[in-house]
Amino acid sequence: QVQLVESGGGLVQAGGSLRLSCAASGLTFSLYTMGWFRQAPGKEREFVALINWSGGTDSVKGRFTISRDNAKNTVYLQMNSLKAEDTAVYYCAATSGAVRYKEAEYDYWGQGTQVTVSS
Repeated sequence: QVQLVESGGGLVQAGGSLRLSCAASGLTFSLYTMGWFRQAPGKEREFVALINWSGGTDSVKGRFTISRDNAKNTVYLQMNSLKAEDTAVYYCAATSGAVRYKEAEYDYWGQGTQVTVSS
């Protein structure tokens, strides 16, 4: 079955950086658009970034960069200049669609990784 496993979360001071990873299995990774979403306490899950099969990207945060390594079936989220408001559980997701921004449009989800930014 399809599995998405996030890693790389943790506690970081404001202004610091983290790189999240999401390892995928059970799907033809190179054909999927991969996305990152996040959910802060008391808030709805929100879109952060995506990368499609051809490497095209979109992100709502200029401080965040998404990338993928199809040879490793892994998608990354590099987060720089972190702020306290970036504190959330970060989820990776996969969709067979081309470019998708809505949670409901993603087919598969990981369990999430906690990112906590201390101010």
